[in-house]
Amino acid sequence: MALALWHFYMALGSHSEGAVPSVNGRPLFVPSRGATVAVGIVLVLFAGLVAATAGLMAVGVPRALLSWLSYGLALGLLLRAVGEFRYVGLFKRVRGTKFAVLDTYVYSPLCLLLAVGVALVAWHGN
Repeated sequence: MALALWHFYMALGSHSEGAVPSVNGRPLFVPSRGATVAVGIVLVLFAGLVAATAGLMAVGVPRALLSWLSYGLALGLLLRAVGEFRYVGLFKRVRGTKFAVLDTYVYSPLCLLLAVGVALVAWHGN
């Protein structure tokens, strides 16, 4: 939920340097306000999925399905942590930018920790 709130905050106009990959001081893309809100909404849904899988809230979906969806989320987080080998992830080649430093020390390790945590919740949810 904290990540979702951060995205909603950024959508209000508080864009922080280092939020997206850049090359030669220029961002590779500039996310729109709508895209940033959409990411925040997806993060809220993911938090709900994990909470439902952990049994913290009832959603009327079979527990086994929730667990498998959570395993899928964990896999997605793991893939994000590994990255695409150029600009994003633990094995990126482009380094030295504000984003690359934050990605190395915050974003990718956080995704890795979240992947492990979500997988544990999914495992216990079965």
